[in-house]
Amino acid sequence: MLDISIIIKELAIFSVPLLLGITCHEVGHGYVAYLLGDPTAKNAGRLTLNPLKHLDPVGTLVLILTRRIGWAKPVPINPGYFKNTRQGILLVSLAGPVANFVLAILFFLLFKLVNLLSPLFSAQVQQFFFTPLSLIFVAGTMVNIILAIFNLIPIPPLDGSKILASFLPISLATRYMRIEKFGFLILIFLVFTGALSKFLNVVVTFSYNLLF
Repeated sequence: MLDISIIIKELAIFSVPLLLGITCHEVGHGYVAYLLGDPTAKNAGRLTLNPLKHLDPVGTLVLILTRRIGWAKPVPINPGYFKNTRQGILLVSLAGPVANFVLAILFFLLFKLVNLLSPLFSAQVQQFFFTPLSLIFVAGTMVNIILAIFNLIPIPPLDGSKILASFLPISLATRYMRIEKFGFLILIFLVFTGALSKFLNVVVTFSYNLLF
């Protein structure tokens, strides 16, 4: 049976970092594509930090219900605008995970700042202000590391598959990307067999021990 209080607490801690992580990930893709000459994302109004422009209603609902898997609306990209198609796809695909790694570093620095400032205030202020902030910043660090690593998994249509395909011979890359129609099913299988959770838990545990 679901404990509503736990779900509400988790949403309060994770919602802002998760929304910011998803938004910056998608904007990262679109902005790099724009720098490379592709105005598609800009024309679609996706170069914005408004999370409502990037959330997929079904993907968000699934994330809330399962707390294991969800998705955003992919930013539209037209590789036909790139001078070097393969290089353009590589850079655009890297942009999302890189944005998440940058956010993870920023959240971690904010966590360290809160820890430095907290002792300067009373116990009551620490409990009601600094402790929640600290939890949010820790969550922001971990969430963005998870988003970056998850999207680097080389299963189409995740970013990792496009990055890998950019280094493969064209004929092999074409055959490899054909499995994209099965990609979502593969991810669902990995999620519900626990394989994905085990992999991400290793990443989170290593990152947490390293940073905190």
